[in-house]
Amino acid sequence: MFDSAPAPRLIASDIDGTFLDPNHRVSKRNRDAVLRAHQAGTHFVLATGRPYRWIAPVLDQLPLRPLCVTANGAVLYDADSDNVLEAHEVAPGVLSHVVDIAKQAFAPHGGVSFAVERAGKSVRDPLDELFVVDHSYSEEPVFDGFGIAALDDLVSVPAVKLLVRNLHLSAPEMYDVLAPHVDQNKAHVTYSMNEGILEVAAPGVTKAKGLDAVAQHFNVTAEQTITFGDMPNDIEMLQWAGTGVAMGNAAPAVKEAADFVTTPNSESGVANVLERWF
Repeated sequence: MFDSAPAPRLIASDIDGTFLDPNHRVSKRNRDAVLRAHQAGTHFVLATGRPYRWIAPVLDQLPLRPLCVTANGAVLYDADSDNVLEAHEVAPGVLSHVVDIAKQAFAPHGGVSFAVERAGKSVRDPLDELFVVDHSYSEEPVFDGFGIAALDDLVSVPAVKLLVRNLHLSAPEMYDVLAPHVDQNKAHVTYSMNEGILEVAAPGVTKAKGLDAVAQHFNVTAEQTITFGDMPNDIEMLQWAGTGVAMGNAAPAVKEAADFVTTPNSESGVANVLERWF
């Protein structure tokens, strides 16, 4: 399908399971392909569910500091200036509403705990102000470095993402439990890993929304964009772009949404496609 297609003017890649290998490294082929594209005048963007404070280990492996669509499109971050350019937040009333729904929905499944990602301005902001968890979440933390607050205080401040965690279900199973009860006009529910964590953002906030802002910034159209992803939180951006590429390891729904699927188990799936042009 790429034989006669012009080179893209904007490349956007998910990070985990897409741009990184299983050891969380950027392969030489992926890095070199992105560098050649950049030198040819094509813009490169990372589009991730990660908060911007978690992308430094990836940026350290790259020869450029791109714009980054982070927190599933809720935060547009300029890695070169270490500055949040745009943030779409969930209001406290909505946070509280979703928490109430989740507590009831997961009561038969061992209950849930909650955390929030807050926008901040740069990676220099105190970590315990950017990521705050409730007390039950903190008892079995996923990683180090967070603030702890009572649940009422947790949802009293706007957040770019609400995390809903269950220790007994996978994320797809959690999605089936919660998503039907959340009004899409109030909040957007998705997930970026199979472990039992759902991610809730403002309505309409997806990676596609973040990339649309990037495309306007660079005066590029969706048709001139190629995107790469592997999980359900990538579906909207794969559908938005002129060419959406799913990794060979992608979830079935992601492959269905894509225009092209890379070879399974490839650690340089992004390069496999970009090398057709660069």
